[in-house]
Amino acid sequence: MRILITGICGFVGSTLAQGLREGWPDWELVGLDNLVRAGSEMNRHALRQRGIKLYHGDIRTPSDLETLPPCDWIIEAAANPSVLAGVDGKTSSRQLVEHNLIGTINILELLKRWHCGFTILSTSRVYSIRVLAAIPVEIQGDRFAPLPAQHASAIPGFSPGGITEEFSTEPPLSLYGSSKRASEILACEYAEAFDLPVSILRCGVLAGAGQFGKIDQGIFSYWIHSWCQKRPLKYIGFNGSGCQVRECLHARDLVPLVAQQVSKPRSDAARVLNVSGGLNQSVSLRELSAWCAQRFGPHTVAADASNRPFDVPWLILDSSRAAQVWSWKPQTPLDATWSEIADHAEKHPDWLDATAD
Repeated sequence: MRILITGICGFVGSTLAQGLREGWPDWELVGLDNLVRAGSEMNRHALRQRGIKLYHGDIRTPSDLETLPPCDWIIEAAANPSVLAGVDGKTSSRQLVEHNLIGTINILELLKRWHCGFTILSTSRVYSIRVLAAIPVEIQGDRFAPLPAQHASAIPGFSPGGITEEFSTEPPLSLYGSSKRASEILACEYAEAFDLPVSILRCGVLAGAGQFGKIDQGIFSYWIHSWCQKRPLKYIGFNGSGCQVRECLHARDLVPLVAQQVSKPRSDAARVLNVSGGLNQSVSLRELSAWCAQRFGPHTVAADASNRPFDVPWLILDSSRAAQVWSWKPQTPLDATWSEIADHAEKHPDWLDATAD
């Protein structure tokens, strides 16, 4: 079994590669990365030490894919993962689309040529911002929570336990979300047209030690590292309350699910799955701050009441389908994930600077 992982030197790609190497040592792993992100070089060295063959290339350039050896499965972990990409002045809208959609098209053509399986790592940001914002919430303690009177039938795909795969994906989503949703649709069409096993994993907020410290990509890592180093932090939007809620999933918890799909693909299984920490591993920024204060000591967090595009008060994915079909559930407790990041922050005080673009 030979597996290609694109974006292998990123946080998620490298975490998957190391987990698959440890758990399935007989599989041959090869990786592709353009190494443009700060921090990628650190992961490249560690992956090579584990005997993983790395290719320097860009999924946006078809000729970079020509030298890759035929593989039995492709894991697509290459993307611009920022919801602000294309509108924040750091990345153009064209660059975003080329990364997240054109790159996927090139990989899908490779998939067709090799007639192999495909796992694409997608995002909770494919769900409609307008419909998410319509979920009525109230402040309970230090977090937003859906109103008790809100019934699951009122908004299709919503229940107090989270957002299911049936939730609306109608725009607006953000340019990032739309590029990932378009990639999902094309992957499903290639699967049908060419009889290929395809799995789409809509990930919640991923975290873990070694995640690149960027506020728009790894909020838990960024917040814990920043608190540890007493760097400025700010609650943005929602009256500066810090009550907005997300769930947290350690990236290595994806490994058993991906490995199961690769080793025993099922034509009867749903292609689209939410994978997340769920309600039990959900948290607000204010609750995260309380944890950081207990671990590192007090630190002042500023407040900015102005709302940003694409922000929503409450977004938790319901992973019941993955549990029912693949017996999958998160393995790493929330406190263990945060403690791992905190230990890393204490050992690497320069991490935010080293991994910033």
